[in-house]
Amino acid sequence: MNSSQANPTQKNPTAPPTVVIVPGLRDHVPHHWQTLLAERLDTVRLLPPLQTGRLNRDAQVAALERTLGEISGPVVLVAHSAGVVTVVHWAQQHQHTVRGALLATPPDFAAPLGEGHPSPDDLSENGWTPVPMKPLPFPSIVAASTDDPLAAYDRVAEMADAWGSRLVNLGPVGHLNPASGYGEWPRADEFVRELS
Repeated sequence: MNSSQANPTQKNPTAPPTVVIVPGLRDHVPHHWQTLLAERLDTVRLLPPLQTGRLNRDAQVAALERTLGEISGPVVLVAHSAGVVTVVHWAQQHQHTVRGALLATPPDFAAPLGEGHPSPDDLSENGWTPVPMKPLPFPSIVAASTDDPLAAYDRVAEMADAWGSRLVNLGPVGHLNPASGYGEWPRADEFVRELS
């Protein structure tokens, strides 16, 4: 992995896009599938962790915009959890050449997330809600779990439909994070190839 590598798409539009990893509110976690995916990719950028304002939607969206502003060629966004909501908010305000986005297990910020997670009031005060329910201006895949503790499958299906995303039912994979046993998630590579 080389997160500072120059983007080869600047001179060759048929070159593979830069994959931009957009984590949830816990940032980059060791042994998380996003972290492991980034280690396997040649042209990848990790959204840098915020030192302050981690829960602030505007700060997260600005961090994504700064990262994308440093890339002159096309990108594929790979977002997980609250990173999905960051991407959806970003897409309503900014533009970049996005070939596609993998949006894995988005949380339902309209419902209580449970102990250890921000409350609905905290999310509202920090600008996360309401989550935009408009079509995204690029192809996207929403990868949904049937037993995600942070979002009911039917609610994720509604979001995918509103965003114009292809919905993929992953089955019972929890929140698709190390606490749910992931780790490696080989389908991420498959989806990135499809979106590239």
